[in-house]
Amino acid sequence: QVQLVESGGGLVQPGGSLRLSCVASGFTGRFGLYRMSWHRQAPGKERELVAIISSVGGSTDYADSVKGRFTISRDNPKNTVYLQMNSLKPEDTGVYFCKAAWSGEYWGQGTQVTVSS
Repeated sequence: QVQLVESGGGLVQPGGSLRLSCVASGFTGRFGLYRMSWHRQAPGKERELVAIISSVGGSTDYADSVKGRFTISRDNPKNTVYLQMNSLKPEDTGVYFCKAAWSGEYWGQGTQVTVSS
């Protein structure tokens, strides 16, 4: 049974930082085979892609709104993907989900990020 468990969300002031983690288990095949991504959903809005990291080579891509502020990385031996978020803005508020894709698509349950003074 595939499980993705996010953690690291919380309340932070504008300009602050958070690091989200997503630990995977139960995969068919090695974790390194999966393309991993972070998505977010703000209240009343559709879920959007924030950042993605490839399965091979670790190439990354970001939504324009977070380029230069967020960094996605992965630690394959630990079955974990991270999202380092710096210079946070109120518009970054939302539920953040990680997603794994290879032999299927799998989502975590999400972690809440609130940026507010």
